[in-house]
Amino acid sequence: MTTTSSVLATVVDPQGGLRVESTTGSGVTLAFDSPGGGGTPPAVEPTESLLAALAGCTAMDVASILRKKRQGAFGYQIQVSAEKRDQHPRVYTRISVEHQVSGEVEPEALRRAIELSATRYCPVNAMLSGAVVVEHRYRLRRAGLDDVGALVAVTGPEGIRVV
Repeated sequence: MTTTSSVLATVVDPQGGLRVESTTGSGVTLAFDSPGGGGTPPAVEPTESLLAALAGCTAMDVASILRKKRQGAFGYQIQVSAEKRDQHPRVYTRISVEHQVSGEVEPEALRRAIELSATRYCPVNAMLSGAVVVEHRYRLRRAGLDDVGALVAVTGPEGIRVV
C-alpha cells in the first residue's frame, strides 16, 4: 500500500522577489527564499530545508530508540553540514550528520540507535543517500568520563557501510 502527500506552493510576489510559501497537506506552511532574497522575515533556502529535514528525521528516530532502551540522555543536538558543488545545479556532494548527546548513555546503545536510523528508519536519509554520501557519527558527553565519538555508518549511492 502507498500513501500520498501533497504540497501547494505559492510565489508570494510573482513580479518581485523569489519568496515561496508552501502549504503541506497537513496544513503547515513553510517559507522559502533564495540566497540574498531579502525576504522579511527571512526564509530558509530550499536545499537547507533538506538538511533540516534530515536532522529532524534522524533525531526523532534516535531519541525514540534511546527512550525504548531506557538511556538517560538529557541533552541532544544534531549538527548537519554539507558540501555543495560550485556549478549549477548546486547539489550537495557530501553530508555529515553528527549526533551530539550528553547524559547517562551507553556508547553502544547510541551507536546502534544511529545505525538503525541511518540504515532502516529515516526516509529522508534514504532519499538523500540515493544521490549523495551521508556520514553518520556521534559525540557523547558523560559526567566524569572522557568524551567519546565515532563514525557509525556511511550511506550513499554505492550502498551502506556500517563501521
